[in-house]
Amino acid sequence: MITLQDFMLVSAVLFCIGLFIIVSKKNAIQILIGIELMLNAAILNLVAFGRYDRVNNGGQMFALFAIVLAAATTAVALAIILNVYRRYKTIDPDKLNQLKD
Repeated sequence: MITLQDFMLVSAVLFCIGLFIIVSKKNAIQILIGIELMLNAAILNLVAFGRYDRVNNGGQMFALFAIVLAAATTAVALAIILNVYRRYKTIDPDKLNQLKD
C-alpha cells in the first residue's frame, strides 16, 4: 500500500530536481523542463491529497485544471523561446541582455 507520505516524498524529490535544473542550467528549454517538473510535483500532491478526499474529488479537479494550465503555459513559453532564438540566435538567458530595451 502506497501511503500519503510516499507520494509526498516523491513529489518533494521531483520538486527539488526541478529547482536544481532551474538554478543550474543555462538553456531556456532546460529551464522550462525544470518548471514542468516542479508543476508535476505539485500535481502529484494534488492527486495524492485528492485520493483521501473522497467526498468532493477536489484534488483531482484541481489537478486537471493545473495540467491544462501547464500545457497552455508550455505552449506560450515555447513560442517565446522560438521567437527569441529567431531574433538573437541563442536561448541562453544570460546572453539576452538586449531584452531590457
